[in-house]
Amino acid sequence: MPNPRDTRDASDAIPADMPPADVDLARIERAVREILLAVGENPDREGLLKTPNRVARAYAELMAGLQDDPRRHLKTVFRERYDEIVLLRDIEFHSLCEHHLLPFTGRAHVAYLPDGKVVGLSKLARLVEGYARRPQVQERLTTQIADALNEELNPIGAACVIEAVHTCMTIRGAKKHGSTMVTSALRGIFKENPSSRSEVLALMHYGNGLKV
Repeated sequence: MPNPRDTRDASDAIPADMPPADVDLARIERAVREILLAVGENPDREGLLKTPNRVARAYAELMAGLQDDPRRHLKTVFRERYDEIVLLRDIEFHSLCEHHLLPFTGRAHVAYLPDGKVVGLSKLARLVEGYARRPQVQERLTTQIADALNEELNPIGAACVIEAVHTCMTIRGAKKHGSTMVTSALRGIFKENPSSRSEVLALMHYGNGLKV
């Protein structure tokens, strides 16, 4: 029997990677209804009747990282004698600009040079996801990922480069379509040694046309 209190649409996607945050859905619904009224819309017309609930559940999904500790994914490590760069490129992510609550989306490239400890590659992707699913600025997101790697794995070096498109700039304000913001955070040997820095950045950008 269907749950009569379940107001989801049958077509709604249920994220498998991270459960939605436990938020006050009713409070968000009331706020969205007020926004619709404030802009001159009728929240009781057919097309908008379920909009407050949809928005509330979307925020619960997009901000699920607020109730997650992404560093937990780095707690399970393997002892491995490997002394070359470990890199996971093109980790797709979606986040919310905390200034306008509009999305910014892009790719994260994450690398570290192990000092006896390695983690599963999926853990690097989950680390990015955990920090992205919350109100963010790209600079902080980049730093949080690099710092987590550096402090939890104690590697010889850690690095994170993020490329993202911000809708708060492309669909409003400056309206500079096609612009991409790039941020980097380098730790350890990747920050201190020019040749190591060049190597990791070249690996991150290999094949995508970017120059380092």
